[in-house]
Amino acid sequence: MQNANPTTPTISPTDSSAGGWGVLSQLPGNPMMWILIWSELVVFGVFFISFAVAHILQPDVFVQSQDSLNRTLAGINTMVLITSGFCVALAVTAQQKAQRSLMRRWLGAATLLGCIFLAVKFLEYGEKFDQGIGLETNNFYTLYFLITGFHAFHVVFGIIILIIVGWKDSTENLEIGATFWHMIDLIWIILFPLIYLLR
Repeated sequence: MQNANPTTPTISPTDSSAGGWGVLSQLPGNPMMWILIWSELVVFGVFFISFAVAHILQPDVFVQSQDSLNRTLAGINTMVLITSGFCVALAVTAQQKAQRSLMRRWLGAATLLGCIFLAVKFLEYGEKFDQGIGLETNNFYTLYFLITGFHAFHVVFGIIILIIVGWKDSTENLEIGATFWHMIDLIWIILFPLIYLLR
């Protein structure tokens, strides 16, 4: 007698969703995060191009304004953010080894370094405000405050994400958080020489 309830092959949620995302399904974490990251990179790309064009049009204003920036604080922040990215990478490694407590410690270190980055950035802003420099001082400072402020907002958002993935610590969540944080690192690595160093 034939079985009235034949078994049918099951398709896991991962399998069913992977086909719909195409190439994005091969990337770590949730494909939606990659869409967000690429869209954010496009926005920052527009900022960078605008800065470069304005620099070409007003070289004297930009060089003079760059010389008034605090490169020491910006250099410290660069090391802080790169170190935080390294901590996040170690957190992912710890998660892969099922070392949950160690993973959370590394995420905590990355979060603390992110907060230090913001504190140093606001200290830098405070110096400029004390000198009477603001968003409307010239085109350089308009772009400086817009670009670095937009990046600082992403650092705040990234810190919130790290806290969440440390609490809801699945492998996928951690990969999503790590990917977003590494994007923040990458943008700053481009932003630092562009705004503070290049002439």
